[in-house]
Amino acid sequence: MSCEIPIDPARRRARGTASNRAGRFDLARSDAHDGWSDPEPLPPIRTEVRDEVVRSAITYNRSPDLPFDRSVNPYRGCEHGCSYCFARPSHAYLGLSPGLDFETRLLARPGLPEVLARELSAKRYKVAPIAIGTNTDPYQPLERDRGIARAVLEVLAAFNHPVAIVTKGTLIERDLDILAPMAAKGLVRVGISVTTLDAGLSRRMEPRAPTPARRMESIRRLTAAGVPVRLMASPIVPGLTDHEIEALLEAGRAAGADAASWIMLRLPREVSPLWQEWLAEHEPGRADKVMARLREMHGGRDYDPRWGHRMRGEGEYAAMIGQRFKAAARRFGLDGAVPALRCDLFAVPPQPGDQLSLF
Repeated sequence: MSCEIPIDPARRRARGTASNRAGRFDLARSDAHDGWSDPEPLPPIRTEVRDEVVRSAITYNRSPDLPFDRSVNPYRGCEHGCSYCFARPSHAYLGLSPGLDFETRLLARPGLPEVLARELSAKRYKVAPIAIGTNTDPYQPLERDRGIARAVLEVLAAFNHPVAIVTKGTLIERDLDILAPMAAKGLVRVGISVTTLDAGLSRRMEPRAPTPARRMESIRRLTAAGVPVRLMASPIVPGLTDHEIEALLEAGRAAGADAASWIMLRLPREVSPLWQEWLAEHEPGRADKVMARLREMHGGRDYDPRWGHRMRGEGEYAAMIGQRFKAAARRFGLDGAVPALRCDLFAVPPQPGDQLSLF
């Protein structure tokens, strides 16, 4: 049966979920209790990392909800452990739990930069902005040791390829030596995701992500180096963080952001029960209100995956949030059009052994 028994809080300290629920493909999974009356105490859950053999680098999508059609992901799973992360169900495809496995059993993709360079060099390749960080965070703690995201950026810079990065990780500042020259050419934009300005709430929802104040500092440092940054108020959690919309945008603008966007909390597949476990443990007094608002926006369901609907929901409450965000973005000057990333500079760099032109 499905593993739904919450794991001892002492073992999952600084983790975002309470259980290791089975994924939808893991039919043979059983719960963690072996039937003995006095089981041995178990050690804290540690992060494990395995390497994946990379066969393809670029993932293409046809979603009308997304402003890009291709992305690159240096890692699978994310140690930030955000309790609400919409990407958790992707771990089920690996035979792992979208719960604690997602944040503790990670896959690194060390061959990604080389495969990416090969795909970009193909004669059939047509350039368009690549998104990084749309599934799991490229600047999660693991990146400090592995450096795969940085190596990917080095490849993109060598090809003068446009890139949009989304992250909560302040480690992105390490790569300003690559990002600043790319920004000067119009090749890069960064989105910094900030869910709340409340450090205590952030620590409970996003246990291993940098504090909100530290993320705002990243916006300052990036923009000071000439890298354009979008403040991403996402996800907005009804009944929990929705009162912060105006404050988030004001803080983002003060830090130097030149644009803003928002997404409503999404609970696809296994995320809904995991999120409701988190609410029961951390916000029991607000749990009913949060879920009632979400269901109001999704026709009585926890989540409606329809294109054009899943990111924002519908109904009076969703419309009110949209109106508040639009008014705040206008007030703080975050509603203007941003320049498109340049694609005209793309070129395959010379390779050893290439015949050089005489002209």
